[in-house]
Amino acid sequence: MTKARQALGLLGERIAARWMLRDGWQLLAHRYRSGHRDVDLIMQREHTIAFVEVKARRGECFGSPVEAVHARKQRELSKSAQVWVDRHGTPGTIYRFDVVGVLLDSDNVRVRHVPDAFSLRSG
Repeated sequence: MTKARQALGLLGERIAARWMLRDGWQLLAHRYRSGHRDVDLIMQREHTIAFVEVKARRGECFGSPVEAVHARKQRELSKSAQVWVDRHGTPGTIYRFDVVGVLLDSDNVRVRHVPDAFSLRSG
């Protein structure tokens, strides 16, 4: 990954975290690592924990950022989330997967939050 792409990803994660914090979420972890996989953000609001994948793009030439969370990435997120739940989970908590797309186009920043974007995958 190039430094420019990595910087764009970090910027997108900061924007997404601030957006969710303003929406009443609390940040539990940023870039939670499980082996070679990671979860960009782990956020909590009341009894719900969201494992959040953030995708940032400078344009929509290759589709929207939200569309970039494909099945393989969903499986990887599911595995990392399961490790987190095994270590830190509590009974009665609702777990879900959210996707936040951040589009940085010229001078505009657009954020699209998709709550409960996909279900836990096994395997």
